[in-house]
Amino acid sequence: MTYTIRPVRPSDLAAVTGVEAVCFPAAEAATEDSLKARIAAFPECFFVAESDGTIIGFINGCATDSETIHDEMYENSACHKPDGAYQSIFGLDVIPDCRFQGIAAALMNHMIEDAKKKGRKGLILTCKDRLIHYYAKFGYKNMGVSESVHGGAVWYDMILKFEA
Repeated sequence: MTYTIRPVRPSDLAAVTGVEAVCFPAAEAATEDSLKARIAAFPECFFVAESDGTIIGFINGCATDSETIHDEMYENSACHKPDGAYQSIFGLDVIPDCRFQGIAAALMNHMIEDAKKKGRKGLILTCKDRLIHYYAKFGYKNMGVSESVHGGAVWYDMILKFEA
């Protein structure tokens, strides 16, 4: 499959909302309004994977000085700190038909490289226990059960710190 990774555009809102809806349970999925606010607040931290004009995946998150994600960050785009020490990952989405082809890894590697170029100290995310091993492949360390109760799920805080 051929695809490109590029920064999100405001015109991508409907497509990314659709991708989010098929990738996450309703209680955990970002709403269209939330995604619209993210695109407006931190488009430089929001990348899409596109194949033949169709968005097949994306990665996004605000920049912050916090070493963990707090639930408020998901809904309040004002939490974005452009010069923040850490790049958070709110979502890494790839539509089911395009999974297991390296697209999620390419999106994550793109975000990691972008964070390095911006001089960040590293990246943070939360994930379910079944994905801890996946993120560990990128160098993330498990920091234990998160305080996040987003969507009523149990999350684990993960951090990837760059070498000083």
